[in-house]
Amino acid sequence: MYKTVIGLEVHCELKSNSKNFSSAKNSYSTIPNSNVSVVDLGYPGILPVINKEAVKNSIKMALAMNCDIPDYLTFERKNYFYPDLPKGYQITQFKNPIGTNGYVMINVGGKEKKILIHDTHLEEDTASLDHYNTYSLIDYNRCGVPLLETVTEPCINSADEAVAFLEGLRSIFLYCDTSYARSDRGQIRCDVNVSLMKEEDTELGTKVEMKNINSFSSVKEAIICEVKRQTEILNSGGKVLQETRRFDESKGITYSMRSKEDAIDYKYFTDPNLPPIKLDKKWISELKESIPKLHNERFRTYTKDYSINEKDAYTIVRDKKISDYYEECIKLKGDPILVSNWLTGSVIGYLNKMSLTIEQIKLTPQMLVELINLISSGKISSKQGKTVLERTLETGKSPLIIVDELGISQIDNEEEIRKIVLEVISENESLVIDYKNGKRVFDYFIGQIMKKTKGRVNPSLASKILKEELEK
Repeated sequence: MYKTVIGLEVHCELKSNSKNFSSAKNSYSTIPNSNVSVVDLGYPGILPVINKEAVKNSIKMALAMNCDIPDYLTFERKNYFYPDLPKGYQITQFKNPIGTNGYVMINVGGKEKKILIHDTHLEEDTASLDHYNTYSLIDYNRCGVPLLETVTEPCINSADEAVAFLEGLRSIFLYCDTSYARSDRGQIRCDVNVSLMKEEDTELGTKVEMKNINSFSSVKEAIICEVKRQTEILNSGGKVLQETRRFDESKGITYSMRSKEDAIDYKYFTDPNLPPIKLDKKWISELKESIPKLHNERFRTYTKDYSINEKDAYTIVRDKKISDYYEECIKLKGDPILVSNWLTGSVIGYLNKMSLTIEQIKLTPQMLVELINLISSGKISSKQGKTVLERTLETGKSPLIIVDELGISQIDNEEEIRKIVLEVISENESLVIDYKNGKRVFDYFIGQIMKKTKGRVNPSLASKILKEELEK
């Protein structure tokens, strides 16, 4: 009955040694007010200086989101009074954001969709507030940290699409190495705007904003909850009020914070201490060249060119380091599907069990390809391969060395196998007559062959030779 329309405003802290406009350290710390400077706190006479690293990372992100880059960067003051804003204004971008008119491709249920980016702009983060029953405390560590805000057009139509966009955007940050993007540290946060409209309507419904949602799962729950609330209001003949709401994760409801009849007048004006910055086109081109192949492009390659199923391809591309590991295996002539199976199964299972990253394990791409080749060539079985993998992960020794130490390489020499088969037949002559009479004793012979070789014989080859000898 109703079409859901969602717009997102995503705030993500950028990597840099110092803050956006001061020399204070840009580093996550659990010790309150340990990374602050007089510039961050807005002392009289202070002068902000733009952080070039933050500008570089912002431009990389804008380019990765297919945005237009302006000729000049300008910064404005966004004026409002709140305890987390010591200067009484925030240095941000208004007239010339670092990127406009971009898009990010998402994949939901096997269908691709283009999510339009209105703009992405560089600003400074606010301080953080800790609220208690009768008082609040302010931590200025976050104040002044370079922050990239990305604003979508209202073109998202479901909670699943919203989460797919957020996960895709986070992947871009990680692939471009521009942010740690850890939601548990508040480094990536989201404001969600939700409205409903009838399918035949041409105008958007009344927008409700939900502020500062810190996890993607909470974004999904908040959208589902808010769509349900608005649907019930409209079905009962009521009107949705334009307001700002909070999502209560513990209760699974949204509740009103304040009404929002009109857009807030922030009285933007150009920051007089930050002159316009002309962006060098050559530098922009170099930054564009430095952007690696992103997750969505790799996903298409893995699914279309390598025939990897979508679930495994997504598991690989969601972590750039795992994707880089996979690509290195392919460069070493590893079979794409077999590498994917071992990587998404046993290897990632080990990472999760041991709480390790792919960089911390002893299994190199060369070792994984070596192991897969041993199995593919029939030197060892898949079951033996798992044992070899475990030993390699524990010791860092190559699979070839492990196989030699364990003495488990498969016997696949026909003459050697035939000799063993004949031995087993001569030891069980009475069963040969049973076999001729149609009794099911073939598997018994195979079991005896396996016993003699301690499971090392190539089973398919042993079966073929056994059948030949029994038929004589």
